[in-house]
Amino acid sequence: LKTGKPSILVFDREETFEASNSRHQMKVKVKIGAKKDGTIEACDIYALSDQGAYGYHAFTTLNLVGNKTLPLYSRMRAARFFGQVVYTNKLPGGAFRGYGAVQGTFALESMVNKLAKELNMDPVELRLKNTVREGEKTLAYGIDVKSCKLNECIEKAREMIEWDKYYPFKEEKDKIISIGMAIAQQGSGIQNVDTSTVEVRLNEQGDYTLLMSPTDVGQGTDSIMVNLANEVLQCGMDNIIPIIADTDITPFDPGSYASSGVYITGGAVVRACENLLNKIKKRVAMRFETSVEWLEIRDQAVYLQNKKLIEIKDLARDLSTGPNGMQLIGVGNFDSKTSPPPYMAGFVKISIDKLTGEIRVEDYAAVVDCGTVMNTKLATVQVEGGIGQSIGYALYEDSLWDDEGRLKEHSFISYNLPSRKDIGNIHVDFCESYEPTGPFGAKSIGEIVSNTPAPAINGAILNAIGCTFDTLPIKAEDVLLKMYE
Repeated sequence: LKTGKPSILVFDREETFEASNSRHQMKVKVKIGAKKDGTIEACDIYALSDQGAYGYHAFTTLNLVGNKTLPLYSRMRAARFFGQVVYTNKLPGGAFRGYGAVQGTFALESMVNKLAKELNMDPVELRLKNTVREGEKTLAYGIDVKSCKLNECIEKAREMIEWDKYYPFKEEKDKIISIGMAIAQQGSGIQNVDTSTVEVRLNEQGDYTLLMSPTDVGQGTDSIMVNLANEVLQCGMDNIIPIIADTDITPFDPGSYASSGVYITGGAVVRACENLLNKIKKRVAMRFETSVEWLEIRDQAVYLQNKKLIEIKDLARDLSTGPNGMQLIGVGNFDSKTSPPPYMAGFVKISIDKLTGEIRVEDYAAVVDCGTVMNTKLATVQVEGGIGQSIGYALYEDSLWDDEGRLKEHSFISYNLPSRKDIGNIHVDFCESYEPTGPFGAKSIGEIVSNTPAPAINGAILNAIGCTFDTLPIKAEDVLLKMYE
C-alpha cells in the first residue's frame, strides 16, 4: 500500500508455524439431560475460545460451536449456548475448515456417546430417536429444515461399517477392534451476508462467456459452475468459456469460504443463465412475432411447439451485425437469506494395540446429505479429504506452547501429519435430499466432512475401554494409561 507496487511475503517453515493462523483452541463444557427411554430433553453448552492475537474471528467462530450442534437434536425442550473469548499473546486463530463446528461437534457428540453408555443404549438407536427431521423447526436457533436425510445417512453408514458385527468391540490376541459413530451438520454460506453476482454473455459465434469470481482451490468449483450453466443453457460444456476471478472484469463474489461455492455462487450462475435465456426468448419472439411463453430452448436452438425456429448460432451471428445488433448479457445475483444445513453420519472402525495403546483407523464410513449431488466424483474427493484431515486433528496434530507463549513445534519432525497409511479405508456414499432454496436442490459439502472423525474415534475408544478423552489429539500413551487404570 505504501509503495503502490507488488509485494510478496515468503515464510520459511518455522515462520509458517509461528506467524500464520491456527484453528481456534477451545474449552467446551456440555451438560445433557435425557429420559430413561433415551429422549434428549435438554442440552447446555459453554465454550471458551482462545483467539490468540487480534481476535479476527472472535464472535463468528465461537457462535458456530452452538449454532452447528444444538439443532441436530430436535426433541429437546430446553437448549442453551453461552460462550466467551479471550485474547492471548500467541499466533492468531483464523478461519479453518469447520470454523468452530468441529470443536463443538467433538464436545457434543462425545457427550451423546457417553449418554448412550449411561443409558445402556446403542448410540445409533439413541440418535435415530432424537435427530432432526425434514419439515421440522429446531428449538435451538429456529432453523426451518426444508431438506434432511440425516436418519437415512445413519442407517446407510451403519450397514457400510457392519456396526452390528463389531459393536461394541471384539478382542483379538494383541488388539481390540472397536467401532464408534458421530453425526454433524454445517451451513451453506452465511445467511444475510453472502452475495454473489455472475454474468453470462452470448457471443457472436453462439457460444457463451461465463464471468464469475469464486476461487477454485482444488475442490472443483470451476467445473461445477460450468456444469450448472450447461444445465440451464443446454448448450454443451465445450460451448461455455469461464473467466474466473479477474477483478478487473468479473463481478463480485465472496470467494471460497463458509461452504458458499455451490450454494451461493451456483445460485447466481443459475439465475444469470435464466436471465440470458429470457432475453434470447424475447428477441426471438419479437423476430417471429410470437409469445415468449410458447418458446423453448434446447440443443442450441429455439423451438415453437417442437418446430425449430432458429439456431442459437444463427441468432448470435445476426445480433452481431446491422443497426439492430446487440450482445445479449444475462446477470444473476444470489443473496443468502438462509443457510440450509448439510448433514453427515460418520462411522469408524479402529484397532487399539494392547501393548502400546496405539490407535489405528481401519475403516471409515461416511454418508453425506448435501442436497442434490452436483458431481459425484468431486463430492467423494471432498469427503475423503475432510476425513483424512480430521483424523490428523483427532490423533496426530498438536500445538504445544512454552510458558512464554512460544510455539514448541517448528517443523514436520515434531508436528505429525497423517500419511495415506494412517487414514485406513474411507468408504463414501450420499443420501440425496432436495433443498428448495439451492441450485437444482444443492447444499454445501466443503466443511461438513471435517466434523465427525474426532468424536467418532472417541466413541470407538469409549466402546473399547470404557472411557473417552476430553483433549485432542488422543495419544497412544494416554490410551495405554487409561487401559491400565
